[in-house]
Amino acid sequence: MNRQPVLEGERLRLRQLEVDDWQALFGVASDPMIWEVHPAHNRWQEPIFRTFFEDALEQGGALAVIDKSSGTMTGSSRYQFHDPANGGVVEIGWTFLARSCWGGSYNREMKRLMLAHAFKYVGRVAFIVGEGNLRSRRAMEKIGGSLTDYREERIMANGTTHHVFYEITREDFAMGPLMRQ
Repeated sequence: MNRQPVLEGERLRLRQLEVDDWQALFGVASDPMIWEVHPAHNRWQEPIFRTFFEDALEQGGALAVIDKSSGTMTGSSRYQFHDPANGGVVEIGWTFLARSCWGGSYNREMKRLMLAHAFKYVGRVAFIVGEGNLRSRRAMEKIGGSLTDYREERIMANGTTHHVFYEITREDFAMGPLMRQ
């Protein structure tokens, strides 16, 4: 599976995140409100975001999200932890968007593009969400994510956080809300 494809929708273009994207992406990420309910609620700070950005480049599955009409950076997402065994699974996550993209169709379009690409290669996509991140949990439900029974504690720089897992299968995607738009 190519974890850094170029994906184009009506409003968005997703492409491989590059070193030269630092300034534009940090310009988006430096808004503290983006991170207020996220487990890493201090990610808006430059040293914290620098670590996030460098990890995204190192992991090799990070995508820059570009608004096609303006050409501006609007956020980022990743394909992580691809496991082709047993029907295949990949994680989509580490996603954030500029507040100007909240409440509209940007997240739906981005996830529809990413899911359609992933389901060419895997049967299931996983999403790991901070348990208290109600904004992201609502967004998962809007795109058809099913909450699983799996829970996990993770040690982060700002303490222990609890995460819940959502999933979308290839079959659910084919009949779900993202395909009915």
